[in-house]
Amino acid sequence: MPTRKQKRRREKGRRHDYEYVYVDEEGREVEVDEPQQQKTAKNRNGRPVTGRGGRRIDPPSWTRVGKRALIFAPLMFVTIRFLGKGESPQTSVLETLFLMLVFLPFSYFMDSFLYRTYKRRAEQPKS
Repeated sequence: MPTRKQKRRREKGRRHDYEYVYVDEEGREVEVDEPQQQKTAKNRNGRPVTGRGGRRIDPPSWTRVGKRALIFAPLMFVTIRFLGKGESPQTSVLETLFLMLVFLPFSYFMDSFLYRTYKRRAEQPKS
């Protein structure tokens, strides 16, 4: 079984670009002008590697925030019910709604902040 170091070296070797050549009828190696199909480097999950910039950040949208709310609202409700042992269910619902009123705009704000930062970095010339 290869060690981590050996695995990293092998992966590094696979990431590098290689020159494409073919042998003509006379036995000489001739460089290919355009590769037919280049393989893109992939990470462990099989997704294409986008370089040092990391993953692509989508513009902020209230739809995505709404989907996030559908995930987190039940989790917040269960947490509030668990931590507030003597409270009525109506009180837990009101607390959850209040937390969602704070969470949703903050989530949209964070999405827009990350998107602006991503755009700013993408516009910078690469050195």
